[in-house]
Amino acid sequence: MLSSNRLFRVLLFPTVFFACQKQESPSPAAAASNTIEIGVTDSLYSDILGESRTVWVHVPNSAKNSLFGDRSYPVLYLLDGSAHFHSVSGMINQLSTKNGNMIVPEMVVVAILNTNRSRDLTPSHVEVDTYTGDSIQYDSGGGTAFLDFIEKELIPYIEKKYPVTSYRTFVGHSFGGLSVINALISKPDLFNNYIAIDPSLWWDNQTFMRTADSVLSSRSYTGKSLYIGVANTMKDEFTRETVMGDSTRSTLHIRSNLEFANTLEAGLDNGLNFQWKYYEHDTHGSVPLITEYDALRFMFPWYAFKNINQVYDPDSNAEDLLNDIVTHFSKVSEQFGYEVLPPAGMINDIGYTKMRIKKFEDAHLFFDVNIKNYPNISNVYDSKGDCHLAQGDSLKAIKLFTKALEVGPNDYSQPKIDTIKKSMNL
Repeated sequence: MLSSNRLFRVLLFPTVFFACQKQESPSPAAAASNTIEIGVTDSLYSDILGESRTVWVHVPNSAKNSLFGDRSYPVLYLLDGSAHFHSVSGMINQLSTKNGNMIVPEMVVVAILNTNRSRDLTPSHVEVDTYTGDSIQYDSGGGTAFLDFIEKELIPYIEKKYPVTSYRTFVGHSFGGLSVINALISKPDLFNNYIAIDPSLWWDNQTFMRTADSVLSSRSYTGKSLYIGVANTMKDEFTRETVMGDSTRSTLHIRSNLEFANTLEAGLDNGLNFQWKYYEHDTHGSVPLITEYDALRFMFPWYAFKNINQVYDPDSNAEDLLNDIVTHFSKVSEQFGYEVLPPAGMINDIGYTKMRIKKFEDAHLFFDVNIKNYPNISNVYDSKGDCHLAQGDSLKAIKLFTKALEVGPNDYSQPKIDTIKKSMNL
């Protein structure tokens, strides 16, 4: 398969990344062009669809931080990619890293751009428009082939090229929401989480919706999550309750969504982790942003570390805090289905917090955890060396700084060695 990899940027200003007492410089491309890179444009040729497909890919900034080595991330696949890429990648960044947030995990975002939207996102071919009764003037019914493209071509391509894990979330709006429900019933093992934003369940005069109801009631969906956001698309004369008694075509969209959501909420015994919300003050066009926010928080209630305030509390008990962190990430690992170690940056920050208040034994406890978990990362040895240096043990510090350079090159350990040796006349 052919690919291209062009930088996708938004003009802002140069930045510098600081972490754990060490400075990470901006990438050469960013420094030269005065931009912050929020993603790349990539493409692959689909034999299934018979065309080249473009995706925009956002990789978390932490993947570019050499201080803590290579990382892999859960991945979110986003339909109507050009419309939602900026908001979703920004929202995940805000909820996962900013202001000390760990509400959701950092994620790679793969935004799929459209070529023939109606063809790809509808599950069946329809010739008559449900709303007007006229002949449909656009393609339809290619949903199965499109999902096959995602499963058999796009996902393998992304997993080969980008730092992603097998934990996947699928997000779509309108026809995209219809495609998300189609994936839930036709490929339930392809994704862990499904987010359908004001889906077009009126499609084919609700024929697909009836099929989805039937499938959902007959299969087990244990371990899967679905969130549906329903916009207010009815006239002021209706309420959420009274609109269900209407039979005009103008209310078919909201009636279909409310009926589907109510059916699932009524208690289909299928193990599905399900939630939905009616957004009274949002239209079909405005509802994606708030739905994505609520859905992400719904999908990951187990990810946030509840004792986050203790992390930066200098008086917290080190052993109790470490035990809480290890227990938490053990539970996170169970949810993801693979081992998730406590982030090296988080543990390092705690170590330096303890070091600054001269609780050196506590600091070493955390630095040693990082060395155990990340033995192939140079920075974890350098950090422990900093702690020995703060204690006045220059020889142990040199030993750790030297080990850091043996594990991997960096630009901060050797200057420390040179300074110490000069001061000791070595």
